[in-house]
Amino acid sequence: MSDTPFGFGLPPEEPDDGDEGKKKPEGGANPFGFGGLPGGPGGADNPFAAMFGSFNPADLGAAFQQLGQMLSYEGGPVNWDMAKQIARQAVSQGTPDGTKDASVGPAERKAVEEAVRLADLWLDGVTSLPSGSATAVAWSRAEWVEATLPAWQQLVDPVAERVGTAMGDVLPQEMQAMAGPLIGMMRSMGGAMFGQQIGQAVGVLAGEVVGSTDIGLPLGPAGKAALLPLNVTAFGRDLSVPLDEVRLYLALREAAHQRLFAHVPWLRSHLFGAVEGYARGIKVDTSKLEDAVAQLDPSNPEQLQEALQQGMFQPEDTAEQKAALARLETALALVEGWVDAVVHAAAGSRLSSADALRETLRRRRASGGPAEQTFATLIGLQLRPRRLRDASRLWASLTDARGVDGRDALWAHPDMLPTATDLDDPDGFVHREHLDFSELDKMLGEAANRPDKDGAGGAGGADGEGGGDGGPGKDGKDGGSGE
Repeated sequence: MSDTPFGFGLPPEEPDDGDEGKKKPEGGANPFGFGGLPGGPGGADNPFAAMFGSFNPADLGAAFQQLGQMLSYEGGPVNWDMAKQIARQAVSQGTPDGTKDASVGPAERKAVEEAVRLADLWLDGVTSLPSGSATAVAWSRAEWVEATLPAWQQLVDPVAERVGTAMGDVLPQEMQAMAGPLIGMMRSMGGAMFGQQIGQAVGVLAGEVVGSTDIGLPLGPAGKAALLPLNVTAFGRDLSVPLDEVRLYLALREAAHQRLFAHVPWLRSHLFGAVEGYARGIKVDTSKLEDAVAQLDPSNPEQLQEALQQGMFQPEDTAEQKAALARLETALALVEGWVDAVVHAAAGSRLSSADALRETLRRRRASGGPAEQTFATLIGLQLRPRRLRDASRLWASLTDARGVDGRDALWAHPDMLPTATDLDDPDGFVHREHLDFSELDKMLGEAANRPDKDGAGGAGGADGEGGGDGGPGKDGKDGGSGE
């Protein structure tokens, strides 16, 4: 588990499995930090510039209007309307390299559809899980924002709910009734703060991701394999690899993720449930929050944001919290390791650039790509490259030892999957005997339908019908004497 207290700033980079951690420069990417983002309006010194612009006279009317919307918000723990608005604004401003979002043309859509179709054909030979891509779609960055916001809401709301509850609990019980308007205002502001930061984060992330599964979770609608042509081109720009090969390799990864989430029905709820379970264990440093409330100036909404930036959110140091984080870390590593292994098996002998693309993606993870950093900031979790590599090696070893069917059968039940300890000893897991839950379910079903032993044919019972008279039993054979 990360040693960094849960907050809305990035945890430090750590070396892992030979990959040197890279210290981020001050003012670097901070997707959920309560400060500015690179490329975002206003930079680190003006976090509200994303909403209010540069505060020139022409913008003041809009600024006060948005401030009124912020204070009058009465929805859930996150103002998602504000998040969506700010994400769209961030997308429209383009990425730091000057690339602006653009609508996807017919030729790009066709190229993505063909890449996903070919990817599924290749994957058919290396996994027993059938295609999970009912459709293949090519998204602009704005379309990615629209499609993934429901998943972000499911991920973030449990965390924000904890903060909103704490903001109301810092006042003594006898004062809460009298302070109702203040508490309501604080919660409205808290929802706006989350909305502003999450919107900015999602908008920046839209300029970097290449599909709907970059963080190992299904962010898009079920059954839709999605690629972002603009970002696919940017990803392959400096790789000296033909764009068609880059697109196909990324389509393989997207299609492999879709197979898992489509045909392992418990996996999505397992992952999102682990996030929610971890969020429930987050505690808020109420002493810091009390200080912030005592000094709160309603005319200075940035004051609360500055207080939130001080890192008042920490994971509980309990067995339950550690178990929730371990379960989530291991499950994500197993998902990414399986995808890495099957994509390598499918592409290794077909794409000359497969090894280079594989290593590029691994290094992107090791250096703290935007998806990992957003997720790390969101729940205090970093996807360790060492764990991903270990998981990929374990799945490859399982393929050698048990074949494709035996390897993929482990996804039938969460209790059959490797644990964090098994990632430390892959050979021990590979050669260990495992109970086949599918066979067990089949045996139990047969036992439930099997004729009663004393009934000699199942139709008989205490009255001896169906086999106690020596006549033909239910299956047409001689029923004997019924003994």
